[in-house]
Amino acid sequence: MNTAISDNRDARPLIACHECDLMQRERDVPPGGALRCCRCRAVLYRRRARGFDRALAYALAACVLWLISNTFPIVGLAVNGDLVETTLFGAVRVLYRDGMWPLAGLIFITTILMPALQALGMVWLLLPLYLNRRPWRADAVFRLLRVARNWGMTEVLMLGLLVAVVKLAHIASVVTGPALWSLAALMLLLVAASSSFDERAMWQRVESAPPGVPADTPLDGRTATESGICVCHDCGLTTRGMQRHRHLCCPRCGAHLHLRKPASLSRTWAFLISAAILYIPANILPVMNTSSLFGAQKDTILSGVAYLWTSGSPPLAVLVFIASIAVPMLKILAIGYLATSANLRMTQQSAFRARVYRLVEFVGRWSMLDIYVIAVLVALVQFSAMATIEAGPAAIAFGAVVVLTMFAAMSFDPRLIWDFPPTGEGSR
Repeated sequence: MNTAISDNRDARPLIACHECDLMQRERDVPPGGALRCCRCRAVLYRRRARGFDRALAYALAACVLWLISNTFPIVGLAVNGDLVETTLFGAVRVLYRDGMWPLAGLIFITTILMPALQALGMVWLLLPLYLNRRPWRADAVFRLLRVARNWGMTEVLMLGLLVAVVKLAHIASVVTGPALWSLAALMLLLVAASSSFDERAMWQRVESAPPGVPADTPLDGRTATESGICVCHDCGLTTRGMQRHRHLCCPRCGAHLHLRKPASLSRTWAFLISAAILYIPANILPVMNTSSLFGAQKDTILSGVAYLWTSGSPPLAVLVFIASIAVPMLKILAIGYLATSANLRMTQQSAFRARVYRLVEFVGRWSMLDIYVIAVLVALVQFSAMATIEAGPAAIAFGAVVVLTMFAAMSFDPRLIWDFPPTGEGSR
């Protein structure tokens, strides 16, 4: 992998790191390689090999599999000759019918809407380019695609289905539906499409000469903020921006630009404190209410982990414990550490804090695991007088914790980590 370097004698285009804000020169990257920041080691961009053809093929196949995954049953439960099957839409409908509309909306957005937008967005952008045409409203579709990538959680859903199947196998005979296998294929195709999609090459095709910063701009170890330059967090363009509707916007993708995220620490603390408060009822209150011929039972997240452990599935028990209990708590602590260090203007361990920030961004979505398990169980265990399962109040609290911690991580500006470097660091 290549590393960007700051060299005033070089006439290469300028680029600013989206995490530490350091201005540096671009370098050629071999196919499959990545350009990293010379200070914080963040990936500035990757060069994909044959990215357009592969990404378009994967995205088209993902569109077909999305239709199959949302039309046919995912899994079924057979008890005494009765077969109960469910689709993703069916699980959302049952939760909505039971009054759990916040949970139903969250599952609909993360498992149905966002994967569809992700696949369609890539087709929208890449198919015209394949036909040597410019995609219509490429700027708006590109920004929408970025949102869909952040909130689409097909891979977490597949893991949740695996845990749900293990739990259901102790109740009755589990019948796997065609949508289960198409969802697995859809997950792999979306990952492959995202990995093959070269955003930088796409913008070079759409706009041959982007209005960036002149190459003769002096560096001297300065940050983009010190030079009055913004880096677009959506398309990566280094620019001075343009005024549009009283906002400073990226001239390429139209996203709002800021030298720093406005009220970053205030919003981060607001989301974080709310998540910390809701974390308590999420782990104390029942997450599921089970009614059967043998009585009623209320299960918390921890009791669900204990059930998996005692029923002969220790690996899944450990997985659910990490994803549903440990990760949300550690994420709250990690974001709190980052926000506190920024408030105190800490100058030590900047590289370590940058790695913590990247880790927090990566693991945040996996806490949705238990929510998907609950959705499948609630949709399938509906045998009237024999047994029924309903989502408990902790499910909404836990879903809110996951969303709030993700918002807290998105609100935190990682450039605050590097705003007060030790003496000499800024002159690299």
